[in-house]
Amino acid sequence: MSQAAADATDRNVEIWKVKKLIKSLEAARGNGTSMISLIIPPKDQISRIAKMLADEYGTASNIKSRVNRLSVLAAITSTQQRLKLYTKVPTNGLVVYCGTIVTEEGKEKKVNIDFEPFKPINTSLYLCDNKFHTEALSELLESDNKFGFIIMDGNGALFGTLSGNTREVIHKFAVELPKKHGRGGQSALRFARLREEKRHNYVRKVAELAVQFYITSDKVNVTGLILAGSADFKTELSQSDMFDNRLQTKVIKLVDVSYGGENGFNQAIELAAESLANVKFIQEKKLIQKYFDEISQDTGKYCFGVDDTLKGLELGAVETLIVWENLDVTRFTLKNASGVEVIIHMTKEQEKDRSHFIDKESNLEMEVSDRIPLLEWFADHYKDFGANLEFVTNRSQEGSQFVKGFGGIGGLLRYKVDFDTLNYDSEEDGFLSDISGKIKNLFITHGVAKDALVDVVKEFWETSNKVSNEEIMAIGNDLKYSISFPINVPSSKAGETNEFPITLVPLKTGHLLVPLLRVTILDSHTFSETIYLNNAEQVLVRPRTQSATFFIEQQHRGRIRWFWTSS
Repeated sequence: MSQAAADATDRNVEIWKVKKLIKSLEAARGNGTSMISLIIPPKDQISRIAKMLADEYGTASNIKSRVNRLSVLAAITSTQQRLKLYTKVPTNGLVVYCGTIVTEEGKEKKVNIDFEPFKPINTSLYLCDNKFHTEALSELLESDNKFGFIIMDGNGALFGTLSGNTREVIHKFAVELPKKHGRGGQSALRFARLREEKRHNYVRKVAELAVQFYITSDKVNVTGLILAGSADFKTELSQSDMFDNRLQTKVIKLVDVSYGGENGFNQAIELAAESLANVKFIQEKKLIQKYFDEISQDTGKYCFGVDDTLKGLELGAVETLIVWENLDVTRFTLKNASGVEVIIHMTKEQEKDRSHFIDKESNLEMEVSDRIPLLEWFADHYKDFGANLEFVTNRSQEGSQFVKGFGGIGGLLRYKVDFDTLNYDSEEDGFLSDISGKIKNLFITHGVAKDALVDVVKEFWETSNKVSNEEIMAIGNDLKYSISFPINVPSSKAGETNEFPITLVPLKTGHLLVPLLRVTILDSHTFSETIYLNNAEQVLVRPRTQSATFFIEQQHRGRIRWFWTSS
């Protein structure tokens, strides 16, 4: 992992932690005014704040309500104790939250939080209220990425930067270029060549200065570049071989403006505002699209789901770990009667089923020795596995598909990993003993022709009693094993069919699970419809486009398996 990538990942983790903290602090409420929000800017003095708190302590002693008075005094004392841990204000300032909050169960709980923010905080704040004030922290999350602007027209060029709400003109110069004209007689071609030469030299000078201003120590020092102008100069620059490739890759948008110079700079900022706001959005789309490309090309260099992703991390195979910032999965560390630790991962819905906490050998409920949100665990341990950690949202089409289809967790791998083989090696074979020998053989080896497999499944289907959807949902099955076979799906072209893999899951009852399928087309005509598979041969799907990319999802009791194919 390069140092730049490591720094970017660390910053993303810090931002996620602040987001999570803000969310929990905003939800907290207390009785009375016993919740203290204290923010100290970088150049302030600890001694001044300590004196101010001592004065506040004296003032709070006069509060008439005994309960509120004691709560406020306790909060001020806790804040004073936190300040004693610091001899001076940290480089980026100091944020302290202390007080007593009321939990959802109606119980009181003391909160003491102090930390140095991930970038300088220039707000000074002291408030005693019935809630924590997080507005200043929210401002920290606002993007302060620096963007470069190059404004070019026939009169000159301007180089500037925009960071947050601060714009700066780095350099500007004027130029006199000959205009087009029809005069010259026999010299007209010579005049045209001179004109083109001067334009060429102008573009070259701008390209050279761009390297000087926007590349430091061989690294681009801006998040993105906006090229603006009133003529074709910006297009010539972006397509020119003289323009550094490192800067070309950073170009976000070409903007047409009515003016040059500083007026053009201001207009370019306004016209590019949407693109600048969506830079993180664009980066997220590119990352997830890269993930989808790995799947569509069937490279095997990807993983999804909690179990496979954790296996990939343990192997050191995960290069980029991609997780939804609101992933609702908890990591439980359990202890059985023998003192052996067992680690499981569950959603809140799965937590309600206490059978997950039962030791299969002793049939006793295991003790919960630790529980932590999986996101927090990733934030603390991703470096141990040599991976980059990327948080994504579900606000883009790609992000929404990643969350809904892949459970909001996956990874890009350094090399191909066969997770099916790993799963077979690690699981017990006893579960298969209830399944017909013929099916079992096909199931384990998959070494049989397509038609034979379909015939066997049809035969098994016909000789078994059908299972209703309600009965299926009531049967406990963790989907450790499954049988995959293809079905024919009608194409949008008359008389043509497409082939899709379908999975049947053998249940302990000897029945085959009729899967619930959701077929989603990922293109400009995105739609999703839910259908039921009625037999082992065909399911009706009518794509809206002649050529589309499909995901087929088989879902059962909250567990999801995905199979990829292209029409």
